[in-house]
Amino acid sequence: MAEKIQREENETRTSISLDTGIGEMPFGREELLTEEQAAHKREALRLFQSAYEAQMRGELDQAADLYKQSIDAFPTAESHTFLGWTYSFMGLTDEAIAECHLAIDVDPDFGNPYNDIGAYFIEQGNLYSAIPWFQKAMNAPRYESYFYPHFNLGRAYESLGRAYDALREYKAAIDLNPKYALAVRAFRTLQGKLN
Repeated sequence: MAEKIQREENETRTSISLDTGIGEMPFGREELLTEEQAAHKREALRLFQSAYEAQMRGELDQAADLYKQSIDAFPTAESHTFLGWTYSFMGLTDEAIAECHLAIDVDPDFGNPYNDIGAYFIEQGNLYSAIPWFQKAMNAPRYESYFYPHFNLGRAYESLGRAYDALREYKAAIDLNPKYALAVRAFRTLQGKLN
């Protein structure tokens, strides 16, 4: 957590940068907050982490409730996106997409919800609708896993019969993360079909 202090018109604001504890993903963007706002954001992070743990245990109702509490404490794109992800596990794809839109409203720089919307459209069979969302994810300034939208765009292209476009995207995913086994397998399988 990085903190810098700035005084504005008799009000002290501190630059707050919190970490989710999930890989390198931060919790919300770095921003100047009052002491009260910072306390709310820290509480939101605590609730988010509890929600994530519940989600990983498969306790989806509890996870959804905790993500909602996190949003109530201090709305972040991460909490909306992960609530959407939880909804997707519950078979509530439309609700998952709605949460991703809310995440984008909170922080349009956060890449995860763009990728997730595209993935949910693939689940629904809306391949053409998915494509621009993956492209938006690839261009998001704040995203830790750019290989996901490349892989998912490859999936969409492959399903549309655009094999060479799919290979290009699978290769881009591999270039960004050589250990991403799904992309390696998809690339090799499709390459084998074309030979």
